[in-house]
Amino acid sequence: MKILILGAGQVGSTVAENLVGEANDITVVDSDGEKLRQLQDRLDLRTLAGNAAHPSTLEQAGIADTDMLLAVTQSDEVNLVACKLASSLYNTPTRIARIRTTDYLNRETVFSKENFCVDFSICPEQILTEYITKLIEFPEALQVLEFADGKVSLVAVRAFEGGLLVGKPLSYLRTHMPQVQTRVAAIFRQDRAIIPEGGTVVQDGDEIFFIAASDNIRRVLKEMRRMDKPAKRVMIVGGGNIGRRLAKALERDYQVKIIEFNKKACQKLAGELANTLVLNGDGTDEKLMQQENVKEVDVFCALTNDDENNIMSALLAKQGGARKVLALINRSAYVDLVQGGKIDIALSPAQVTIGSLLAYVRQGDVAAVHSLRRGAAEALELVAHGDRESSRVVGRRIDEIDLPKGATIGALVREDTVIMGHHDTVIEAEDHVIVFVVDKRMVKKVEKLFQVSLGFF
Repeated sequence: MKILILGAGQVGSTVAENLVGEANDITVVDSDGEKLRQLQDRLDLRTLAGNAAHPSTLEQAGIADTDMLLAVTQSDEVNLVACKLASSLYNTPTRIARIRTTDYLNRETVFSKENFCVDFSICPEQILTEYITKLIEFPEALQVLEFADGKVSLVAVRAFEGGLLVGKPLSYLRTHMPQVQTRVAAIFRQDRAIIPEGGTVVQDGDEIFFIAASDNIRRVLKEMRRMDKPAKRVMIVGGGNIGRRLAKALERDYQVKIIEFNKKACQKLAGELANTLVLNGDGTDEKLMQQENVKEVDVFCALTNDDENNIMSALLAKQGGARKVLALINRSAYVDLVQGGKIDIALSPAQVTIGSLLAYVRQGDVAAVHSLRRGAAEALELVAHGDRESSRVVGRRIDEIDLPKGATIGALVREDTVIMGHHDTVIEAEDHVIVFVVDKRMVKKVEKLFQVSLGFF
C-alpha cells in the first residue's frame, strides 16, 4: 500500500515506524528538515520537506497515486486542507486527519464529503484521556483495552504475592470461577513471552494479559492480585489539552486537583472546570506536594509537555506516598527505562494512539487494533467472513486454524454473546475474533488468515 504521512512528530514518526516494516511504500512530509533527516536515518522510507497544505508539495510527495493519506501534523487546519485537496484534486481513496480542536470534533459536518472530505478523524488527546480514565477506574491494571463496542476487555495486570492465582496453574482459574468466562491470552515473565497453557503456573511479578466480558473484569482482577481500594483522589500536573480533558472527565466522580505552572492557564482552567481545585504551582515542588497532601492521593498523573518534569514529579509523588503514579513520556527510550520501577505506568502518547490508525491500514476486516507493551505486541479484533470453502478460519475449530507461533485467539463475540476461545470453539461467519500476537512481526500472517479467498480450498 502506498501511504503518505503528513507530519513527522511523535504520532507521524510512530505510525511510519509501525508501517514501514509491513511492505508499505511510505513517504513522510514535514516542514522541519532535521526531523525528516533523523527519521530517514532510522527507517527505510522517503521524505520531503515542505508545507503539507500546498498542492505542489503533495504532488512532489506522490499524492496522485497514493492509497492512503494520514494528515497528522500539529495543525488542524493544515490536516483539513490536505484532506480536502487529496479528495478534490487527486481522488485519494482514504483520508485520515488528526484533529485536536473540540470545536471541529463536535461538528461532524466539517468532515463530510461536501466540506473537508475526512474519512476518519483522530484526536490523540481524547484517546489518551479515555485510556487514563480506564486506568483510574481499575487502579490494579497496567492496561485496560476494549473490543467489540465495549463488550470485551483485555486487561494487563502484574501478579503479586498474595493473589489467589499466584503459585497455581491457570487451570485453577476455571475451576475456582466456573461461572465467569475468562481466558489468559499471554504472560510476560521478565520481558519474555510465555504462551499460556492449563499447566502454566503464575509467578509473583508476572505480567498477565487476560480477556473477559467487560462486566467480569473486577471479579477476575481479584483472582490475579490483592484488590486496591477504589480510587477517590486524583492529582494532575499539567493543565494542557490532556490534563484539562482528564479533569473534566473525572471531576463528577472523583476529588480532582490540577497543578498548572502558567497563571493565565490556571485562570482559564478555573473557568472551565466546575468541581476541580486548580492550583498555580510547579509539579516538581516537593513542598507544594506535601502541602497538598500527596500522601493521600490515589492516582497521580504527570501530564505536562516535558518528559523530564513528568518523570521527576511522578517520582516525587511516589516518594511522598501517592498510591499509583502515571507519567506521560514522549521519548520511547525513557518509557522503557522507567516503566515498572517507582513509576507504576509510563504512558507513551504515540503508542496509545497508534491503534486507531492501524485499524485503517491493516489488511482484511480489522475492527480494532491495540498496541501492547510499548509496541512489541498487538491485540487485534478481526471480523471473520466467508464460509469453510472461502475462509481459512470460518467453520473451523481453533485448534484446526494454522495460527502463527505466538498468536492466540482469546475470545470472540457473536452478535451480543461473548465466547472464550478454547481449542474446540468453532468460528462462524461475522464473528468478531480477538487475537493476541506476542510478536508484532506475525501480525501480517494473522491478517492473511482472515482474508477471504474464492480460490481457497
